[in-house]
Amino acid sequence: MMKMNDRKMLLVLFVLTLLVSSCSVHKNLSKKSLSGNPIFAGWYADPGAIIYDQTYWVYPTFSADYDKQVFLDCFSSKDLVNWTKHSDIIDSTSVKWAKKCFWAPAPIKKDGKYFLFFGANDVHQGEIGGIGVGVSSKPEGPYKDLLGKPLINEIINGAQPIDQFVYEENGQYYMYYGGWGHCNVVKLNPDFSGLLPFDDGSFYKEITPDKYVEGSFMIKRNGKYYFMWSEGGWGGPDYCVAYAISDSPFGPFNRVGKILEQDPKVARGAGHHSMIYVPKNDSWYIFYHRRPLTENQANNREVCVDKVEFDKDGFIKPVKITVEGVAPCKVR
Repeated sequence: MMKMNDRKMLLVLFVLTLLVSSCSVHKNLSKKSLSGNPIFAGWYADPGAIIYDQTYWVYPTFSADYDKQVFLDCFSSKDLVNWTKHSDIIDSTSVKWAKKCFWAPAPIKKDGKYFLFFGANDVHQGEIGGIGVGVSSKPEGPYKDLLGKPLINEIINGAQPIDQFVYEENGQYYMYYGGWGHCNVVKLNPDFSGLLPFDDGSFYKEITPDKYVEGSFMIKRNGKYYFMWSEGGWGGPDYCVAYAISDSPFGPFNRVGKILEQDPKVARGAGHHSMIYVPKNDSWYIFYHRRPLTENQANNREVCVDKVEFDKDGFIKPVKITVEGVAPCKVR
């Protein structure tokens, strides 16, 4: 017959075994081998991705009805896998002229300050709205309205002032932007409070490629300029990303082809992207939104990440959108 002390000892050993097993399971769950897609929960779109110091940051549109899009959140990660949410980094209480449609934030750091360019109000001719600028001392905000008014309000060359991307070269900052099938590029002045003229005296240059709709983005690789944009309707399954290559940041941009689109087995409406380069492993990552196969509402979109590869001739290989996402990768 088992003695009382023996039974107590067995009970203690049993409890310890459960604790060790639980800790082991928790440890395995916390060490994700892949990011998975989407990379964070919630309906979000139009991700603007950037690296600040040794941290990845993603600034997306809150995907909802227009009148509910009155704020922006952002997300940060050390490894592309585990993400932290930073809520309400800028909103309509701090941007008095913005009443709805906070869209497609474009982050950039300059002179120790963090700037966030964004569209607001879905502006049409004669209305107040367009591209605004937020500024903060921290990447997670809060961001304040830099100008107290839109940086660009008017419809120039047919381009609705939305979907901006800020690109720096040799200390000069340029902004590509435009919806409604037209794209302009402008030169920003040093404090981002206004525009500078180009050498010919003009302030706006239209660079619209074939089939361009919205969502401009630019990278430079091996001396070539890769200009990218979204095509199709944002609410439909055929929304996608195409690109062109040029020897100049001002084009001409002759369309090469699509690099991102739906996969009927994975998701629909893959588009409106940004890209990040990680030198330590010579890797490019594309951040984009897509609509799950189970969803039919236009605003039910999720932010995802996958890898981008180039062929031996410098052309971008079509991106395979995945459920798995990417492996952990620290900036350095």
